[in-house]
Amino acid sequence: MKKTITMVFASALLFASCDVVNNAANHANNMINSGGGETDSANPLTNMEVISGLREALNVGIDNSVKSTSIQDGFLKNTEIRLPFPPDAQKVKQKALDFGLDTQVEKFETTLNRAAEEASKEALPIFVNAIKNMTVEDGFAILNGGNGAATSFLKNQTKEQLKVAFMPKVKEAISKVKLTEYWNPIITKYNNAMTLTGGEKLNPDLDQFVTDKAIEGLFIMVEKEEDKIRLDPLARVTDLLTRVFGSLNN
Repeated sequence: MKKTITMVFASALLFASCDVVNNAANHANNMINSGGGETDSANPLTNMEVISGLREALNVGIDNSVKSTSIQDGFLKNTEIRLPFPPDAQKVKQKALDFGLDTQVEKFETTLNRAAEEASKEALPIFVNAIKNMTVEDGFAILNGGNGAATSFLKNQTKEQLKVAFMPKVKEAISKVKLTEYWNPIITKYNNAMTLTGGEKLNPDLDQFVTDKAIEGLFIMVEKEEDKIRLDPLARVTDLLTRVFGSLNN
């Protein structure tokens, strides 16, 4: 009798477990079909629609970002991403101002930004290649990841490639705009003063500084474009974008 009761109890547990698993599976399938949000149950989102929508959104975002940063004043006149005097050389800047080199300091900061604007032109094909290689798993992680998720994906996929592509462009731009003509007199005067006072001489790596700051600024603009599409229905410029991102608002 005890054995029979035990078998009945075990069977009940087994069936209950199956119901739980089935319910979980059904819920997961619903999440996948809807891109993580509620949509018209008669016409749920497909995996392909989600991936296509995200690729479209990223293409819109990167195109706008690269266009806005790679033009003249794209960095210089944008207070969010404008390259400052290198932080490691603030003492140099102050000393240069003390020496009356205000014009040289201003020209130096302008040419830093010109180099960043020139380098940004290299970003678009690298971004496009990363978007082409997006998987279904990547897509749903981005869709449901909230603000900045697509930008984080692009950073992980492209940051090292961008550094490799940007560095020679930065070197070329620095040479073209004659950045060192403004930098060398400033750093020379500063280091001469340090020789007299026994202070530490400085010679920051301008190529690395401009490269890192250009990439950082570019991703700031990409994230702004991404968040705009997520939050503002008017920024969803196609029916597919409206359908995919609209699913997150329901």
